[in-house]
Formats: sequence, C-alpha cells, structure tokens
Amino acid sequence: MQTEIHPRYYDEALVTCACGNKFTVGSTKEKLPVEICSACHPFFSGQDKIIDTAGRVEKFKRRQSRKKK
Repeated sequence: MQTEIHPRYYDEALVTCACGNKFTVGSTKEKLPVEICSACHPFFSGQDKIIDTAGRVEKFKRRQSRKKK
C-alpha cells in the first residue's frame, strides 16, 4: 500500500441513530449519524405495516384464496 493516500480508519466509530440507539463499527469517519437502524426499522423490529391503498391488499388476498380452493 502507498503511504498517506488512504483515509484514516477508526476501529470504534460511533453510530448514533435518530431513535437514540448507539453502537460502534469500523469506518473511515469518526461519527456516523443515521436516521434509521436495526433497532427501529419496521422489518427488523417486527412492527412491519402494510399500507393499503384502495383495497389492493384485500383484493390480492381474495385472489390467492380462490386459487387455493
């Protein structure tokens, strides 16, 4: 590797989420502010919500139930 061309690497970079969760990772930046993390993301927290517009989800479920019969 060439010297003095690579950014400094921080083994203990602090990640701060908007929800208040904090953890450390390795990064080239010392502090990493994020808006969403695995503690507050609906997919990882189990609070996944389906946004239904004009009954599309129910329509899909009805079609699927007809095919199963």
